[in-house]
Amino acid sequence: MDDDKRKDNNEEEELEQDGEGTMVEEEETSEESHSDYKPADRFDASAVKHLSGMYKNWFLDYASYVILERAVPHIEDGLKPVQRRILHSMKRMDDGRYNKVANIVGHTMQFHPHGDASIGDALVQMGQKDLLIDTQGNWGNILTGDRAAAPRYIESRLSKFALETVFNPKTTEWQLSYDGRNKEPITLPVKFPLLLAQGAEGIAVGLSSKILPHNLNEICDAAIKYLKGKEFHLYPDFPTGGSIDVSKYNDGQRGGSLKVRAKIEKIDNKTLVIREIPFSKTASTLQDSITKAVEKGKLKIRKVEDMTASEVEIQLHLTPGTSSDKTMDALYAFTDCEINISPNCCVIADQKPQFLTISDVLRHSAEHTKALLQRELEIRKGELEEQLFFNSLERIFIEERIYKERKFETSKNMDEVVAFVDSKLEPYKKTFIREVTRDDILRLLEIKMQRILKFNKDKADELIQKIKAEIADIEKDLNEMVRVTIEWFKHLKDKYGKNFPRRTEIKSFDTIIAAKVVDANEKLYIDRKGGFIGTGLKKAEFIQNCSDLDDVIIFYKDGKYKVIRIADKIFVGKNILHVQVFKKNDKRTIYNTVYRDGADGIYYIKRFNVTSITRDKDYDLTQGSPGSKVIYFTANPNGEAEVIKVTLDPSPCKKRKNIFLERNFSDIMIKGKTAKGNILTKENIHRISLKSHGHSTLGGRKVWFDPDVNRINYEEQGELLGEFNDNDSILVVLDDGNFYITNFDSSNHYEENILRLEKFDADKPWTAVVYDADNQGYPYLKRFQMEATKRHQNFIGENPSSKLVLLTDQTYPRIEVTYGGADAGRGKEEIDAEDFVGVKGFKAKGKRISTFKIAKITELEPLRFPEPEEVEEDTDEEETPDAQPKTEEENNLDPDAGKSKQQVIDEINGQLNLFPDE
Repeated sequence: MDDDKRKDNNEEEELEQDGEGTMVEEEETSEESHSDYKPADRFDASAVKHLSGMYKNWFLDYASYVILERAVPHIEDGLKPVQRRILHSMKRMDDGRYNKVANIVGHTMQFHPHGDASIGDALVQMGQKDLLIDTQGNWGNILTGDRAAAPRYIESRLSKFALETVFNPKTTEWQLSYDGRNKEPITLPVKFPLLLAQGAEGIAVGLSSKILPHNLNEICDAAIKYLKGKEFHLYPDFPTGGSIDVSKYNDGQRGGSLKVRAKIEKIDNKTLVIREIPFSKTASTLQDSITKAVEKGKLKIRKVEDMTASEVEIQLHLTPGTSSDKTMDALYAFTDCEINISPNCCVIADQKPQFLTISDVLRHSAEHTKALLQRELEIRKGELEEQLFFNSLERIFIEERIYKERKFETSKNMDEVVAFVDSKLEPYKKTFIREVTRDDILRLLEIKMQRILKFNKDKADELIQKIKAEIADIEKDLNEMVRVTIEWFKHLKDKYGKNFPRRTEIKSFDTIIAAKVVDANEKLYIDRKGGFIGTGLKKAEFIQNCSDLDDVIIFYKDGKYKVIRIADKIFVGKNILHVQVFKKNDKRTIYNTVYRDGADGIYYIKRFNVTSITRDKDYDLTQGSPGSKVIYFTANPNGEAEVIKVTLDPSPCKKRKNIFLERNFSDIMIKGKTAKGNILTKENIHRISLKSHGHSTLGGRKVWFDPDVNRINYEEQGELLGEFNDNDSILVVLDDGNFYITNFDSSNHYEENILRLEKFDADKPWTAVVYDADNQGYPYLKRFQMEATKRHQNFIGENPSSKLVLLTDQTYPRIEVTYGGADAGRGKEEIDAEDFVGVKGFKAKGKRISTFKIAKITELEPLRFPEPEEVEEDTDEEETPDAQPKTEEENNLDPDAGKSKQQVIDEINGQLNLFPDE
């Protein structure tokens, strides 16, 4: 390209020198020059321009500019440059009244060279945070995502908080604006950790910053704790509410993670409502994510209604037969009701980006606030000292009547006057805080005669003493800057903290496994002949309902098995013995099997479970010998153990040998999937048949309640509730008197205000003391039994003003009543609840304790305890009502029932018996 330009320039010079040439000659010249043109040699160093250095320098300059001047906040004031310039402009325009946003944007363009759009967007974002800017008009809605009105229609001014904490011209460092016409602050003297209160987010070149907002009250508390040398913790608080799990927050440093959830409430079993949304999401985006999950079959919701206005309200109407608890978990698993936010605390410090923690930022801001307060005190002290110095000069000048001296009045010029006054002040210079300058004397000479005539010595002395006292107070504060800074943060909290309550709840989240909460939106089929399984084989054999996130375990007749992903159609091979949906860590699904080891080997019987397995890897339930075969196989979801009847091949040489064997799988221990099992027989087996169904050998399921997440689990987390069988329930008692029972499904959701949660016992007597609002607020003692109802019932009563004092499940409770007020002289009274009132229904009022004034009612330790029940050691399990034994005919599933041994042998050998046994 450069060669072409040089050649064109040479041709132009030749044409100018030879201006008299004809057009024909020009054409010939151009043709010759074109034909003689040769491209420059790309290996010629003089013809190559290297861009690497230019790119390196220019790009670094650009990246540095974007990082330092556009995207990343400064640690000193917590502001980006555009935010700092907006606040500076608003301060210059501030007269206490609202200003049009369009005017503010135009004024800010004197300092910000990047156009009005960026200024307007930044101003709206600051206004929506409701901390530094007082707004008027339609500023948009962070809940719905609606944009603000045009800048000409909305107004704003600095908030009282901003005016008190952000500005002080005396402590501000200034620099010239981009065009040199104005001065702008390098950083604003913010006396508060503004960066943590507002948060910040920006994408620069090669790095980004994401600092989450925190609560103003908690910031003040953390700063006070730091200044006192105590440990502190600081966690985000979002204007959209919701709840957060801070277990992996990592103090806001990069690499950390924050789980944020929407607040979902249950109106009834068919309707859920979302009241609060995760930070950075809006009601419309959340609704879109729910709609997409419904379209994919992850959720069974028939209608989504967005009724959000000033508060979020998204109603979800469930399809009939859908579990509301499971749907809540599915919302967290498949929609934006739960999101992960990755903080990245990157700030500008010492003219370069640095990655810090939230605690580092708070410590720096607290120290910076202390330094600014100290600087303000020093400036104020200097001003007072100057005032004290001049007042002292003024008093001496007037009291000593220096202006009346003959030499003063006859001085020829100003220099003589200054020298005379200076000589008269000489005896007093030892008491002055600094040297007397010519300007000080000139200022004395400017005092008007009217002021001299009205001068009052007592008032002058009083003013001087007042100034000295204030200087002494400032010096005391300067020596105790930690105390002054703590008082400053307490002042901010007391003055502004009530307007900033915590909106986001801090709690621990349980881990929701998507495969467990997804709806069974697919059907699993098997084509045994072709060797295919999948959800798209609509005409094949149906197996069970499933979801597209499930795994499938497949057992083959040769003992091999494996786990694969569910697909629309996948070839798995023939000779399939059993297929079912596989649940990881499922210890209650037990497989009972009998297999032959090798082609002519020994028969083994075994019970095993498959809790974890590598997907798409072949395993073997046999010992792996060639020719092995599974003879009998059952999958038992609750660990059932049946009784089987084994029929051996008859041997002509051993006619008296018994060919029938009965084995109960409950006698076989449950082992791992690689166990060999027990020897069943060494003889050849003709067939194995089911003789009777068995019961579970695993016993009840142990259930734990984790109060940190208000969920039950089977993983030994929290408090053990007990061992639950199929008919058992959980009793939930709330602190407002409501109670109900639920099953022990781990997907259940429970309220936050739980008073008691335990295994339900219908025969347990409960004792409660209630202040009954329907009966003049007198205390009533009642004993009752909880009813087994899934609907919320209240044992306090229907009047919401009634109050629960105590609730106990002691069999023989004792209550202590302490009288107060005018009846305090009655002392205390002990009540035996069992003797005081009998056990009735939970709706009964109970018995009034007293009409006297009562100070408090407490529960005492019981003196009597129920006698332990005697348990008979030989009690047969079958004698309980829940395990009534079946009749022999009902329980016997033996296909050979009623046949003799010889008849079975004849059937096996295919012989016809003409003379049946009598």
